Amino acid sequence: MTQRMRRRVLVAGTLAAAGLTGTARVNAMQGGKLKIALVLKSMTDPFTVAMANAAQNYQKHFASQFALTVRGTATEHDTAAQIRMVDELIKARMNAIVIAPTDSKALIAVVARGIKAGIIMITIDNPLDDASQDAAHISVPFVGPNNRNGAKQVGDYLGGRLKAGDQVGIIEGISADRNAQQRTAGSKEAMNAAGMKIVAIQAGDWDYGKGRDVASKMLGDYPQIRALICGNDNMAMGAVDAVRDAGRTGGVYVTGYNGSDAIKPLLLDGRVLATMNQFADRQAVFGVDVALKAVSEHRKQSELSRTIETPLQLVTSANH
Repeated sequence: MTQRMRRRVLVAGTLAAAGLTGTARVNAMQGGKLKIALVLKSMTDPFTVAMANAAQNYQKHFASQFALTVRGTATEHDTAAQIRMVDELIKARMNAIVIAPTDSKALIAVVARGIKAGIIMITIDNPLDDASQDAAHISVPFVGPNNRNGAKQVGDYLGGRLKAGDQVGIIEGISADRNAQQRTAGSKEAMNAAGMKIVAIQAGDWDYGKGRDVASKMLGDYPQIRALICGNDNMAMGAVDAVRDAGRTGGVYVTGYNGSDAIKPLLLDGRVLATMNQFADRQAVFGVDVALKAVSEHRKQSELSRTIETPLQLVTSANH
């Protein structure tokens, strides 16, 4: 099966899970191209760049059917800028907006404004907070992987290299982010099941530098620590450098999450034990395609599934 064919099969499976099927797209296109927007975060992050590139390449194959506008913030934390972007796209009367929220709660109000304006709203990468959605009387599909399950798989693999009672630290992303919370929960579940002692949980904000600093502090505070579980590959690379600077390379396991290209050399030489590939390109393509089909088939926001799960794959030195 070719890569293109595989992608189309995966998209078809995701659309079936969303309850979106059939050939309504072609009929809907007769009146002109639809306008879809993709709003991302931290456009300097390789994971985000992969999502943007894949979505743009996908649009080229269906250029006669829809136009794609891609916007993104400079950093993970620029929630105000992302809210402004979404407001501008609402005023531009997009048919659908696919967004990777910088904050699981702070984006609720602007997303609700989009839904009120009749725009289909979809999230990828980071789901909106369920309780906040309910309070705002909205339901926004999350097209993406099961972060808790993915983190548990990484943790289970790590647990097989440790012995009961070993000390571990968890470096999570932005603590308010739903995906960070889910990954931490999955890591804790795996460590508790394996009998490990979690001595610290601290936010690294998805950032290399912050991840390095947090890792350095954990290594100093807990000289017997045996592993650092990181919520993404950026922080894992920071943790690797902290382990090196502490003279403990080979004595402390480091795990990541995302399966980025930048982490592959570290997997190969053993500085990173494992990561989780959540297929950044597929996430963006799935999100855009779910939005496109929903608009084409004149679906209401309330008719869409809250969760549309996409694939995950554990990555180690054996299969990187």
